[in-house]
Amino acid sequence: MPKVLGTPPSPRFAHSAVLLEGGRILIYGGRATTAKGDIWFLEVNTPFVRIQSKLLNMDVVAWSKGVTGNAPQPVVICGPSGVGKGTLIGKLMKDFPDKFGFSVSHTTRSPREKEQDGVHYHFTTRHIMEKEIMERKFLESADVHGNLYGTSWAAVDAVTDSGKTCILDIDVQGAQSVKKSSLDAVFVFIKPPYPEEEQLEKRLRGRGTESEEQIQKRLRNAKAELERAKDATLFDHILVNAKLDEAYESLKVCCHVYVSCNYDAAANEFVQEARSGHSASLIGSKVLICGGITASASSIALGDIAILDLSNISGGAPGTTRGLNWVLTNSKSNGIGNYCTQHPPGSLSQNHKLVSPSSSERLVAGDLSSTRAANGFTR
Repeated sequence: MPKVLGTPPSPRFAHSAVLLEGGRILIYGGRATTAKGDIWFLEVNTPFVRIQSKLLNMDVVAWSKGVTGNAPQPVVICGPSGVGKGTLIGKLMKDFPDKFGFSVSHTTRSPREKEQDGVHYHFTTRHIMEKEIMERKFLESADVHGNLYGTSWAAVDAVTDSGKTCILDIDVQGAQSVKKSSLDAVFVFIKPPYPEEEQLEKRLRGRGTESEEQIQKRLRNAKAELERAKDATLFDHILVNAKLDEAYESLKVCCHVYVSCNYDAAANEFVQEARSGHSASLIGSKVLICGGITASASSIALGDIAILDLSNISGGAPGTTRGLNWVLTNSKSNGIGNYCTQHPPGSLSQNHKLVSPSSSERLVAGDLSSTRAANGFTR
């Protein structure tokens, strides 16, 4: 038995499963106590699965939940201590509270005075966090002075699912981990003006909050981060914070403040009615879902065709697969949908069979229809 990563869907039957290119299996619908309308991906040979198989030296599969609609692209912001990163992020969150959200990190250290669990940090134990790190539930994590810190997939998804752009304030090492993951993010590095180390030291001493030992430690870390930031494959944008107002305007551009967000709340809410006992078949980047019984169990989807478009999906295990879209079958702009409207397949409900005689045709035969007598076939 392979090791299973990610949170699996609830048990069900009469669902459909379609093998996709890239080593994924799409699971849709099915029946438990009621028909399920959710979409899941079981990854069996994706890059993430292959990497984890090598790391763990065993067979691995991974679950990822599918989400319809496009989501805002997260933004990873890095920068050494004293560069003004916190001030810039704070201004962004204050000026655009409905557009940006902050991912709450996990830590194994004890809460400080006035710190609230789930607000400042998710406070946990080392045993639990180490276990969840092994289960690949964290985008990135690090051991800092005997305490674990990290960003979980769940924390990022919570912000993204609310329709906001998720801001991740992490170090360069964490950014490298995120870059290797399936999270499609924008990477921004903020650095001081030249001479960089002198400017940082001046700012750190000007704060008057650190001891000499702490200042020297922060300067050593800053030097290493500035060196890593030279990697052109890691960061999409390098901002110089010489003047706060100018740097802030540049950061807003990097975070797409002036561009309409791709997130479509209406599309995210639009899903086909949950069904079971249907059939599903892959045509190019679209999944054709035919027939089935709807969630009420008394309503039969007679000849109903639903089309799930996978052409714009992104992400994947151990996080969320986003960008799925349902296509209305009466849409004249879609060849498949237009054909289905003009040539309905008849009274299909559950227990019919669907095969693929060619790349462009599907043969549907037999069934238990509303009259329980659909013995013919349609193509």
